Amino acid sequence: MSPDIRIRPYSIDDAEEVWQAATESSAELLPWMSWYHVGYHIRETRAWLEMQVTAFRLGNAYEFAIVSREGRYLGGCGLSRIDPLNRLANLGYWVRTTATRRGIARTAVKQVATWAYAHTDLMRLEIIAATENLASQRVAEHAGARREGVLRSRLFVRGQFQDAVVFSILRSEHGHDGASRVHEVHEEGSGRQ
Repeated sequence: MSPDIRIRPYSIDDAEEVWQAATESSAELLPWMSWYHVGYHIRETRAWLEMQVTAFRLGNAYEFAIVSREGRYLGGCGLSRIDPLNRLANLGYWVRTTATRRGIARTAVKQVATWAYAHTDLMRLEIIAATENLASQRVAEHAGARREGVLRSRLFVRGQFQDAVVFSILRSEHGHDGASRVHEVHEEGSGRQ
């Protein structure tokens, strides 16, 4: 059974909840997420959200808040590093510590892929996970992404290069018309603005 969550575009008003979730999850974020660091401040969250709201409107990136049915912020999932020439994007995700191991990231990945193929002309979504980040790799596999191989020194986190596993979700495997075997994304704010 999939968790009862939805994705929605971020707003500037999410800053406090995003910052609290990141702070709560520092032990899990520090090894893998280059954006998170000791002393991470809410000003950084606000600045990031301002960039994401604009990027979403312009079609340069599509970052979504993952929220519970009650509206609680659970994490983030989205498309970045969009390459319009090759019609591909990076699909990334994280879930706050108190909400892990419930299928939330897996469900959000499926919802973002469905949204991407319904609202963009992207053909390929890539998930890049450090070889030692087994939890992220499990999410990709359980979301239906195909493991393609290991990229040497692909990630640079905390001053260290890390090898990474690349996974893909192809439009042709997800459904040409944006349809999929996953739950529909809630329509609230999910179109290009």
